[in-house]
Amino acid sequence: MGLLPGDPVFLSPDFTVDLGLLDFVRSKDFRWLERETKRNYATDIRLLLSFLSSRGVRWREASEQDLADYRAWRCTTVQNPQRIGGTKWNREAAAFTKLFKWAKVAPLPVDVSRRVDRAAHSVSSRVSWLTPRTWGLWSRIGLRGHGKDGMATAGWEGRTEARNTSFVQLQLSSGLRRQEGASLLTFELPVQQLRYGRYCHGQVAGAVTRSKQSRTFYASVDALGQVESYVQSERAWAVHRAQAKGRYEQLPFLRLITKVTRGRDPQVHWVDRDGVEGRQSLGRLGWRERQWLFLEGPEGPEPAWLWLTEQGLPMLPDRWEGVFRSANQRCEQVLLSREERELDRGFRTAEVRGRTPYATVHSTRHSMALYMLIVLNQLMESRYGLTAADRRDFALLFGDPWFLVKVLLGHADVETTKRHYLNPQELHLMGEKLQVARSEWGLTENPSHHNLAA
Repeated sequence: MGLLPGDPVFLSPDFTVDLGLLDFVRSKDFRWLERETKRNYATDIRLLLSFLSSRGVRWREASEQDLADYRAWRCTTVQNPQRIGGTKWNREAAAFTKLFKWAKVAPLPVDVSRRVDRAAHSVSSRVSWLTPRTWGLWSRIGLRGHGKDGMATAGWEGRTEARNTSFVQLQLSSGLRRQEGASLLTFELPVQQLRYGRYCHGQVAGAVTRSKQSRTFYASVDALGQVESYVQSERAWAVHRAQAKGRYEQLPFLRLITKVTRGRDPQVHWVDRDGVEGRQSLGRLGWRERQWLFLEGPEGPEPAWLWLTEQGLPMLPDRWEGVFRSANQRCEQVLLSREERELDRGFRTAEVRGRTPYATVHSTRHSMALYMLIVLNQLMESRYGLTAADRRDFALLFGDPWFLVKVLLGHADVETTKRHYLNPQELHLMGEKLQVARSEWGLTENPSHHNLAA
């Protein structure tokens, strides 16, 4: 039928497949979207379809008034306890616009290109970061199965503990996006150390980035050491079990890597099951193709994909959301009472929310960005003793901490970094909280004690 893995199928209220929406999913307007975008758009469209169905309105017959009422409920109606912000609405409007344009609905009930259909307050405020102490608590309880007393809980089966903890540490160290870090191949792990040996640098393939451009990323030696421990233990055991059960022989696609060239544009050479040879630039291999790449191991072919499931198969990037969700739930189970857990997180008091850590995959990226911003600002102010005027001159000549953080995060524009993370004024207002963060990160008043050459 032309459906790809992860494509949505919409059901009508009578549980029959909506053929019109099935054609939309298979169309060129929807097919070439990224998997994550498909999932987000499908979720947004499903909510709108349910709203229209409750009114007895067919989606092809939706009017501007229907969409205006839906937007009011989603964004402003006080009776809705889970209202959304401007950024979320703009994404939903983009999904609806794509659907209605494909269906040639006229007049368009919503058009994201029209000013009146866009939210003015569309700056994202979902900045979520944790200090190292909180990350430690979250990892111990959520990923390692410890209790309040710091001891492992009876009956805890940490079969994927090494994988989960090493993934979190790598993300915290590098600031990679979820898809970038989750689709790494074993031979893409950084091995070349910088001058002082505390960090290594590697390349992120352009095909798995949001900008579709390759870039350099940095990871600490400690984080890479944890990943190597996972590769040599838990991962090796998962591969051994999969080989013993013949799982890799049953895969529909398998490309055995024969050579990986070096240079500015590394090429991956392979041969498939039928003996047909192929090659592709490493930077152009998307996450779907990477699942098919295998290396010849001592006991037969084994995946080149770094992060594996218990079955020894590649763990898809979006599956990490489930790992973080389970860890959050376990933290609540251990640290909150039953009455407190029964309340939705949005309705809990600040004191209750503060007693249990809550993290997402993107929280690792925010935490890394904040850490680097604090370090670089403190370095500029304390180590070099710059006045405000001197600092402006220094920034004009060499760039400022925002520019460096922007490069590390892979943003195309420094304004994106400032808009989605903390600006200098917010950093100043957060003085007391940042003093706690500095102490937890081991930052003294004299940053010259720390090697910040990376």
